[in-house]
Amino acid sequence: MIVVVCPGQGSQTPGFLSPWLELDGARERLAAFSEAAGVDLVAHGTESDADTIRDTRIAQPLIVAASVLAWEQLTASGARPDGVAGHSVGEVAALVAAGVIDAESGMRLVGVRGRAMADAAAQVETGMSAVVGGDEAEVLQAIADNGLTPANYNGAGQIVAAGELPGLAALAENAPRGSRVIPLQVAGAFHTRFMAPAKDALQAAVDAIEDIADPALRLWTNSDGGTVGFGPRALELIVHQVAAPVRWDLCMASFADRGITGLIELAPAGALTGLAKRGLRGVPTVAVKTPDDLAAALELLAA
Repeated sequence: MIVVVCPGQGSQTPGFLSPWLELDGARERLAAFSEAAGVDLVAHGTESDADTIRDTRIAQPLIVAASVLAWEQLTASGARPDGVAGHSVGEVAALVAAGVIDAESGMRLVGVRGRAMADAAAQVETGMSAVVGGDEAEVLQAIADNGLTPANYNGAGQIVAAGELPGLAALAENAPRGSRVIPLQVAGAFHTRFMAPAKDALQAAVDAIEDIADPALRLWTNSDGGTVGFGPRALELIVHQVAAPVRWDLCMASFADRGITGLIELAPAGALTGLAKRGLRGVPTVAVKTPDDLAAALELLAA
C-alpha cells in the first residue's frame, strides 16, 4: 500500500516554487490558484523572503498549491496511490487529491483558512515549538505546567507545544529531560483554543462549496487517525481540526496497521518523510521537493 502525504505549515522555504514553474502549464495553473486563493503564489513562491512567506495568509495557500501541483504532475499518467493524507493545512490538498473537492475550491478554502487563522492569531501573541525526545508523559506535563497545549502529536518522539510566547520561552529554558525544544516558523498557536475565532469563517467557506464528492481514494483524517469515506464529513472535520490537535501519530499508526509499503510526500516535502523514517522504520519514502523527484515517486508507485 502506497500512501501520498501532503505537508503542513512551516514546510515552505524561499523560492521553493521556482523549479515547478519550468513545467509546461504550471505558471498558468498557479495563476488560477492565485486568483482562487487571493494570493500571488508565483511572486511569493519565487521572490519573497522567509519572513514574508511565514505569514499565515501566504504560507497556507503556497503550501497547498505546491502539493496540488505536484499531485497533478504525479498522477498525469494515470498512476494512483492507495491512499492520501495531509498534515494540518495539508488536509486541504489531500481533499483535492482524493477528489472530495476540485483544486480551485481547495484554493478558495485555504485562502479563507489562512486569513481567518491569521486574524485569530493576531488577537493574542502566540506561537509553537516542537519538543523532540524525552519521556512523553514528562513532556506533556511540562507543556501543561507552562500553560501550553499539545497542538501536534507528530509521532517519532515529537510533540508540538502551542500557546503564549512567555510559556514557550519558559518551556525552552527548562526543557523536559532528554528533550530539545525547537521554535517553529509559524505565526500563531494553531490547533488550539486560540484558533476558535477562525471556525465561523471556515464553516462559511465550506458551506459555499457546491460540488462535494466522497473520497475516490482512502482518506485519513488528523482528527483521530482514522479514515473518512463521506465527503461532507471530511469537510466537517476540516473545520473542527482548526482548533483541535493534529494526531499525525495516529495517522502513521493507521498506515502501519493497513500494511503501508511506501510513502510519498508532495511538495514542499521533507518534514513528513523525516517523521516516517523514524516512525515507520523500513518503509521506503520519497520526498517530492522538485519535479526531478517525480521519477522516483512514480517508480515507487509502480513497485
